[in-house]
Amino acid sequence: MPNPTAAMLVIGDEILSGRTRDSNLHYIACELTKHGITLAEARVVADDHAEIIAAVQALSAKYDHLFTSGGIGPTHDDITADAIAAAFQTPITHRADAMALMSAHYERQGLPFNEARQRMARIPDGAVLIENPVSIAPGFTLENVHVMAGVPKIFEAMLASVLPTLTGGPPLLSQNLRVLRGEGEIAADFGALAAEFPNLSMGSYPFTQNGAYGTNLVIRGIDPGQVSAAMLRLTELFG
Repeated sequence: MPNPTAAMLVIGDEILSGRTRDSNLHYIACELTKHGITLAEARVVADDHAEIIAAVQALSAKYDHLFTSGGIGPTHDDITADAIAAAFQTPITHRADAMALMSAHYERQGLPFNEARQRMARIPDGAVLIENPVSIAPGFTLENVHVMAGVPKIFEAMLASVLPTLTGGPPLLSQNLRVLRGEGEIAADFGALAAEFPNLSMGSYPFTQNGAYGTNLVIRGIDPGQVSAAMLRLTELFG
Protein backbone atom coordinates (compact mmCIF):
# COMPACT_ATOMS: atom_id res chain seq x y z
CA MET A 1 0.00 0.00 0.00
CA PRO A 2 1.54 3.37 -0.96
CA ASN A 3 2.41 5.91 1.70
CA PRO A 4 0.02 8.81 2.42
CA THR A 5 0.57 11.86 0.24
CA ALA A 6 0.86 15.54 1.08
CA ALA A 7 1.23 18.97 -0.44
CA MET A 8 2.73 22.16 0.96
CA LEU A 9 1.22 25.60 0.38
CA VAL A 10 3.47 28.54 1.27
CA ILE A 11 1.48 31.75 1.63
CA GLY A 12 2.91 35.26 1.57
CA ASP A 13 3.82 38.23 -0.59
CA GLU A 14 7.17 38.41 1.22
CA ILE A 15 8.18 35.02 -0.18
CA LEU A 16 7.29 35.91 -3.76
CA SER A 17 8.97 39.31 -3.55
CA GLY A 18 12.23 37.79 -2.34
CA ARG A 19 12.16 39.74 0.90
CA THR A 20 11.96 36.53 2.93
CA ARG A 21 13.69 33.26 2.12
CA ASP A 22 11.44 30.27 2.78
CA SER A 23 12.96 27.44 4.82
CA ASN A 24 9.74 25.73 5.85
CA LEU A 25 9.40 23.72 2.65
CA HIS A 26 12.82 22.13 3.06
CA TYR A 27 12.14 21.40 6.72
CA ILE A 28 8.76 19.75 6.17
CA ALA A 29 10.09 17.72 3.24
CA CYS A 30 12.70 16.18 5.54
CA GLU A 31 10.23 15.57 8.39
CA LEU A 32 7.55 14.03 6.19
CA THR A 33 10.11 11.75 4.58
CA LYS A 34 11.08 10.44 8.02
CA HIS A 35 7.42 10.04 8.97
CA GLY A 36 6.55 8.05 5.85
CA ILE A 37 4.37 10.68 4.17
CA THR A 38 5.19 11.50 0.55
CA LEU A 39 5.43 15.22 -0.17
CA ALA A 40 4.21 15.26 -3.77
CA GLU A 41 3.64 18.95 -4.55
CA ALA A 42 4.46 22.44 -3.30
CA ARG A 43 3.04 25.83 -4.26
CA VAL A 44 3.65 29.44 -3.27
CA VAL A 45 0.78 31.94 -3.43
CA ALA A 46 0.45 35.61 -2.61
CA ASP A 47 -1.67 37.09 0.18
CA ASP A 48 -4.68 36.97 -2.11
CA HIS A 49 -7.97 35.64 -0.73
CA ALA A 50 -9.21 34.06 -3.96
CA GLU A 51 -5.84 32.51 -4.83
CA ILE A 52 -5.50 30.92 -1.39
CA ILE A 53 -9.02 29.48 -1.62
CA ALA A 54 -8.37 28.03 -5.07
CA ALA A 55 -5.06 26.47 -4.03
CA VAL A 56 -6.48 25.00 -0.82
CA GLN A 57 -9.46 23.46 -2.61
CA ALA A 58 -7.31 21.96 -5.35
CA LEU A 59 -4.55 20.58 -3.15
CA SER A 60 -6.74 19.29 -0.30
CA ALA A 61 -8.81 17.35 -2.82
CA LYS A 62 -5.77 15.86 -4.53
CA TYR A 63 -3.69 14.74 -1.53
CA ASP A 64 -4.22 13.07 1.84
CA HIS A 65 -2.81 16.09 3.69
CA LEU A 66 -2.24 19.76 2.93
CA PHE A 67 0.14 21.78 5.09
CA THR A 68 0.16 25.58 4.91
CA SER A 69 2.56 28.15 6.31
CA GLY A 70 2.09 31.88 6.72
CA GLY A 71 -0.69 34.39 7.12
CA ILE A 72 -2.14 33.62 10.57
CA GLY A 73 -0.72 36.61 12.47
CA PRO A 74 -2.38 39.74 13.91
CA THR A 75 -2.15 42.17 10.98
CA HIS A 76 -4.56 43.07 8.19
CA ASP A 77 -2.64 41.03 5.58
CA ASP A 78 -2.89 37.82 7.62
CA ILE A 79 -5.85 36.36 5.75
CA THR A 80 -5.11 32.63 5.72
CA ALA A 81 -7.62 31.63 8.41
CA ASP A 82 -10.45 33.46 6.65
CA ALA A 83 -9.49 31.94 3.31
CA ILE A 84 -9.38 28.41 4.75
CA ALA A 85 -12.83 28.91 6.28
CA ALA A 86 -14.14 30.17 2.94
CA ALA A 87 -12.56 27.25 1.09
CA PHE A 88 -14.66 24.86 3.18
CA GLN A 89 -17.67 27.19 3.45
CA THR A 90 -17.28 27.20 7.22
CA PRO A 91 -17.97 30.10 9.62
CA ILE A 92 -15.01 31.58 11.47
CA THR A 93 -15.27 33.06 14.96
CA HIS A 94 -13.20 33.93 18.01
CA ARG A 95 -12.85 30.47 19.58
CA ALA A 96 -13.27 30.36 23.35
CA ASP A 97 -10.41 27.91 23.91
CA ALA A 98 -8.01 29.90 21.75
CA MET A 99 -9.09 33.16 23.42
CA ALA A 100 -8.47 31.65 26.87
CA LEU A 101 -5.00 30.41 25.92
CA MET A 102 -3.95 33.73 24.50
CA SER A 103 -5.55 35.89 27.16
CA ALA A 104 -3.67 34.02 29.89
CA HIS A 105 -0.43 34.25 27.89
CA TYR A 106 -0.59 38.02 27.42
CA GLU A 107 -1.62 38.51 31.05
CA ARG A 108 1.54 36.62 32.11
CA GLN A 109 3.55 38.83 29.77
CA GLY A 110 1.97 41.98 31.16
CA LEU A 111 0.77 42.89 27.67
CA PRO A 112 -2.71 43.91 26.53
CA PHE A 113 -4.77 41.28 24.75
CA ASN A 114 -5.88 43.84 22.22
CA GLU A 115 -8.07 43.52 19.13
CA ALA A 116 -5.13 42.79 16.83
CA ARG A 117 -3.91 39.91 19.01
CA GLN A 118 -7.45 38.59 19.33
CA ARG A 119 -7.49 38.14 15.53
CA MET A 120 -5.17 35.17 16.05
CA ALA A 121 -7.92 33.43 18.06
CA ARG A 122 -10.28 33.42 15.08
CA ILE A 123 -10.64 29.76 14.12
CA PRO A 124 -12.97 28.11 11.59
CA ASP A 125 -15.82 26.14 13.13
CA GLY A 126 -15.00 22.47 13.56
CA ALA A 127 -11.23 22.94 13.43
CA VAL A 128 -8.85 21.32 15.92
CA LEU A 129 -6.22 23.59 17.45
CA ILE A 130 -2.53 22.98 16.76
CA GLU A 131 -0.37 23.66 19.80
CA ASN A 132 2.13 26.49 19.61
CA PRO A 133 4.61 26.21 22.51
CA VAL A 134 6.67 29.14 21.19
CA SER A 135 4.22 32.05 21.10
CA ILE A 136 0.91 30.43 22.16
CA ALA A 137 -1.24 31.63 19.22
CA PRO A 138 -2.45 28.30 17.78
CA GLY A 139 -2.60 26.91 14.31
CA PHE A 140 -5.46 24.62 13.40
CA THR A 141 -6.46 21.57 11.41
CA LEU A 142 -9.65 21.69 9.35
CA GLU A 143 -10.50 18.42 7.60
CA ASN A 144 -7.15 17.44 6.00
CA VAL A 145 -5.61 20.92 6.01
CA HIS A 146 -3.03 21.78 8.68
CA VAL A 147 -2.63 25.56 9.01
CA MET A 148 0.59 26.78 10.61
CA ALA A 149 2.62 29.93 11.12
CA GLY A 150 5.25 31.15 8.68
CA VAL A 151 7.95 31.98 11.24
CA PRO A 152 10.28 28.96 10.97
CA LYS A 153 10.74 28.37 14.70
CA ILE A 154 6.96 28.41 15.25
CA PHE A 155 6.25 26.38 12.11
CA GLU A 156 8.66 23.68 13.26
CA ALA A 157 7.09 23.56 16.73
CA MET A 158 3.59 23.31 15.28
CA LEU A 159 4.66 20.56 12.88
CA ALA A 160 6.07 18.63 15.84
CA SER A 161 2.61 18.87 17.41
CA VAL A 162 0.81 17.66 14.28
CA LEU A 163 2.97 14.81 13.00
CA PRO A 164 2.39 12.39 15.91
CA THR A 165 -1.34 12.56 15.15
CA LEU A 166 -0.88 11.49 11.51
CA THR A 167 -0.50 7.93 10.24
CA GLY A 168 2.55 7.53 8.05
CA GLY A 169 4.06 4.62 6.19
CA PRO A 170 7.59 3.24 6.03
CA PRO A 171 10.21 6.00 5.88
CA LEU A 172 11.69 6.78 2.48
CA LEU A 173 15.27 5.43 2.30
CA SER A 174 17.92 7.07 0.18
CA GLN A 175 21.39 6.03 -1.00
CA ASN A 176 23.65 7.72 -3.49
CA LEU A 177 26.76 7.13 -5.56
CA ARG A 178 29.01 10.00 -6.64
CA VAL A 179 30.71 9.43 -9.99
CA LEU A 180 33.09 11.65 -11.97
CA ARG A 181 31.21 11.19 -15.20
CA GLY A 182 28.78 13.49 -16.96
CA GLU A 183 25.08 12.67 -17.17
CA GLY A 184 25.30 12.09 -20.90
CA GLU A 185 27.84 9.33 -20.36
CA ILE A 186 25.84 7.38 -17.81
CA ALA A 187 22.25 8.14 -18.92
CA ALA A 188 21.57 4.98 -20.95
CA ASP A 189 22.81 2.48 -18.35
CA PHE A 190 21.20 4.42 -15.49
CA GLY A 191 17.88 4.48 -17.32
CA ALA A 192 18.06 0.75 -17.91
CA LEU A 193 18.74 0.18 -14.21
CA ALA A 194 15.73 2.31 -13.27
CA ALA A 195 13.59 0.14 -15.53
CA GLU A 196 14.80 -2.98 -13.65
CA PHE A 197 13.53 -1.51 -10.35
CA PRO A 198 10.18 0.16 -11.16
CA ASN A 199 9.23 0.48 -7.48
CA LEU A 200 12.25 2.67 -6.75
CA SER A 201 12.85 6.31 -7.61
CA MET A 202 16.18 7.07 -9.28
CA GLY A 203 17.55 10.51 -10.06
CA SER A 204 20.77 12.03 -11.37
CA TYR A 205 22.11 15.39 -10.19
CA PRO A 206 25.11 16.89 -12.01
CA PHE A 207 27.93 18.87 -10.40
CA THR A 208 31.32 20.28 -11.35
CA GLN A 209 34.50 19.73 -9.36
CA ASN A 210 37.82 21.33 -10.27
CA GLY A 211 36.60 21.85 -13.80
CA ALA A 212 35.48 18.23 -14.24
CA TYR A 213 31.87 17.11 -14.58
CA GLY A 214 30.35 14.58 -12.22
CA THR A 215 26.97 13.18 -11.26
CA ASN A 216 25.33 12.20 -8.00
CA LEU A 217 23.18 9.13 -8.65
CA VAL A 218 20.43 8.75 -6.05
CA ILE A 219 18.18 5.77 -5.34
CA ARG A 220 15.11 6.16 -3.12
CA GLY A 221 12.52 3.70 -1.92
CA ILE A 222 10.74 2.22 1.10
CA ASP A 223 11.97 -1.36 0.66
CA PRO A 224 15.46 -1.74 2.18
CA GLY A 225 16.15 -4.94 0.23
CA GLN A 226 15.33 -3.37 -3.12
CA VAL A 227 17.31 -0.21 -2.36
CA SER A 228 20.36 -2.28 -1.38
CA ALA A 229 20.05 -4.52 -4.45
CA ALA A 230 19.79 -1.52 -6.75
CA MET A 231 22.78 0.14 -5.09
CA LEU A 232 24.83 -3.03 -5.61
CA ARG A 233 23.98 -2.99 -9.30
CA LEU A 234 24.71 0.73 -9.50
CA THR A 235 28.12 0.22 -7.95
CA GLU A 236 28.86 -2.59 -10.39
CA LEU A 237 27.97 -0.29 -13.28
CA PHE A 238 29.69 2.91 -12.21
CA GLY A 239 31.68 2.30 -9.04
